[in-house]
Amino acid sequence: MLRKYAILSALISCSMPAWGVDVIQLKDNASINGQILSEKRDQVAIDVGYTVLVIPRNQITKISKGGKASPAPAVVAPKNVEPEKPAAEASPGFYQAPSKPGPASSVRDLVKQIGEAVVQVRTPGGLGSGFIINEDGFLMTNFHVIEGETQISVELYLQHDGQFTPRTYKNVRIVAINKFEDMALLKIEDKDAPKFKYTLLGSADAVAVGERVFAIGSPLGLERTVTEGILSTKTRELAGELYLQTTTQINPGNSGGPLFNMSGEVVGITNMKITFGEGLGFAIPIESVKFFLDHRDAFAYSNDNPSNPYRYLQPPSHTRQAVEE
Repeated sequence: MLRKYAILSALISCSMPAWGVDVIQLKDNASINGQILSEKRDQVAIDVGYTVLVIPRNQITKISKGGKASPAPAVVAPKNVEPEKPAAEASPGFYQAPSKPGPASSVRDLVKQIGEAVVQVRTPGGLGSGFIINEDGFLMTNFHVIEGETQISVELYLQHDGQFTPRTYKNVRIVAINKFEDMALLKIEDKDAPKFKYTLLGSADAVAVGERVFAIGSPLGLERTVTEGILSTKTRELAGELYLQTTTQINPGNSGGPLFNMSGEVVGITNMKITFGEGLGFAIPIESVKFFLDHRDAFAYSNDNPSNPYRYLQPPSHTRQAVEE
């Protein structure tokens, strides 16, 4: 577009006298000669003899009217226009998902930062883990942690002066479930619930095989247990689904808890291990979790509907024998 302006200005300057001519100087050292018809906040209209050109302000370095130069005014954004969000903050709004991993840190420092966002999920039939995804108290866990249960409580660990204090919330609602992929979305609805600290959802695709990862959860009921390992593979197929395989120790009670990268972002939900081996833990990739959350209305759970379509059949028996949830 600027090249077109330069060609036009060269032609016009040969046919018009310089005296009394308005000149618009462009950023690429080209200029346009003619008569300025109007000047607006974001553009200038100039008559070049046989047509009128509209020049964006951000391409203009100087305006000379009748031989007298005047600097091009700076473009000022309207006050009612919100500044564009940086790419790192881009997200659908229901959860926060940075566009690229943040700076790496140590497990010790990260646990201090995100420890309050990891919770223990309790039911009359057992317990598991979970993690909060926004300040309103929505949290993710595994479906098998709350399967067949309606009395659900969540225990948080509030940090104060370097110490964690447990706090239990008993008014917890099931929002959405997907038994096929073992995911459940819950919400804490206690009247005295504050704004919660939450985790960032990262990208499993951005984590390379061999990179360090760590988990926080309640294996065998031992709350706030931190385990560390590496990502063994990102494409382990089990029962028709792809899982992240990790050497991070996963045990009953870790189910539903977060698997973090070294930036403190969730890259998966820990959900099972091989019973006859060590260092063979598995997690649901966070990309599947994001899809579930983005389409949570399609997976909505209704306690009043006994024909809820998301109460599926049990998996094949050979699958249940091969893995332990």
